[in-house]
Amino acid sequence: MTATDVHPLRELLPDGSVFDDADVLEAHRRDRATFCPAGTPSVLVRARSTEDVATTLRWAHENRVPVVPQGARSGLSGAANAIDGCILLSLEKMDAILEIDTEEQIAVVQPGVVNGVFAAKAGEHGLFYPPDPGSRSISTIGGNVATNAGGMCCVKYGVTGDFVRGLEVVLADGRVMRTGRRTAKGVAGYDLTRLIVGSEGTLGVVTEITVALRPATAQPLTAVAFFPTIADAARTVAGYLGEGYRPSVLEFMDAPTVHAVQRIADLGFPDGVAGMLLVQSDRGDAAPGDLAAFERVARSFAATEVVVADDPAEGELLMQARRLVGDAHEKLGLATLVDDVCVPRRRLVDLVEGLTPIAETYRVQVLCAGHAGDGNMHPVVAFDSSDPEESARAQQAFDAIMALGLRLGGTITGEHGVGHLKRRWLGEELDEAGLWSQRAIKNALDPRNILNPGRVLPDAG
Repeated sequence: MTATDVHPLRELLPDGSVFDDADVLEAHRRDRATFCPAGTPSVLVRARSTEDVATTLRWAHENRVPVVPQGARSGLSGAANAIDGCILLSLEKMDAILEIDTEEQIAVVQPGVVNGVFAAKAGEHGLFYPPDPGSRSISTIGGNVATNAGGMCCVKYGVTGDFVRGLEVVLADGRVMRTGRRTAKGVAGYDLTRLIVGSEGTLGVVTEITVALRPATAQPLTAVAFFPTIADAARTVAGYLGEGYRPSVLEFMDAPTVHAVQRIADLGFPDGVAGMLLVQSDRGDAAPGDLAAFERVARSFAATEVVVADDPAEGELLMQARRLVGDAHEKLGLATLVDDVCVPRRRLVDLVEGLTPIAETYRVQVLCAGHAGDGNMHPVVAFDSSDPEESARAQQAFDAIMALGLRLGGTITGEHGVGHLKRRWLGEELDEAGLWSQRAIKNALDPRNILNPGRVLPDAG
């Protein structure tokens, strides 16, 4: 495509919607993934309505032009990276909270609404939107839907898809489809809502989302425990949950991660820590008992110190450690490859212990934090990107971590999506019939393969 080629598209859309300035296109070429190629787009469309999206896709379908949907570009798998000659379809300007229904406890939002902004607005109505990815201050609801994002509250409340009741979706040929419902129950027909959630812009472009809300919970209480080995921390997770407790947060940080956080914020954590667990309970009057049980279980697994916060404000200070992990990675001065393998909780020990030999084999740094309560860990490979040989070893270490996760009965992604980064590995995780079924769905909904081509599904045979 050239500027001349996109001229008809410019005429079809409202003024100020279509951009082909080189600097603008360069600024929107990629998300935050490492080792994912980003091509040169022909044009950026800033959609402000469903009709803008439908018009763009209708034109792209007719002219067989690839379209890459984008939100805040905070993703970590390359799903929002440009393809040569594509249309970048930005949904950031579709950022209205259209409705919050306190009686039905639902909300209707556009895809560009920032997760944290929406959660705060729901709170003003005495309601709670649980999905809370670590990027909630910048990531959008549409992006969360695209990857079925999770967060620290997943251990108790589930991921984004567990709260999506219905969608408005523009199909590849520009037709508008509504899926799901506003009601608390509804099972008529195939579950197209669940199909679209997590499809990373390959089956349709989401333009409106109906989500379920919950009544606001009590302010959570927090505890933190420190362990001499990471295995002790991992065993505590299984032991505590095995007794029937369901904390609202149960997070893990290994020693390199704790040290990285300590370098940017001295939180007074003890020396000699191999692993740390952070737990919260939002069960009101029952919360102190939940945390007392956590302390008992942690000490039975050799915890050297357990700190139980007396009030929510003190607990928020402890939570800062987990929320600062992303900033701490950036301060390392190294490139990072962020993984998000998820394994059965009983195999958590094998996963975290297996990271050390991988780091040693490939001579790279591997740090690990994650959502221990649901087995979804985020090993991070840190490396010098200016060194080609070290960069190659980093990619090998990343692949070794995914292979380890699969051997332990897990999955290659718990919430970041497949995108470009992991599409080869999806072929390792799914069986032949599963891959055939997914390709058949893609071909049915996008027969000209214009929606985010080359993402998610590995190349056939």
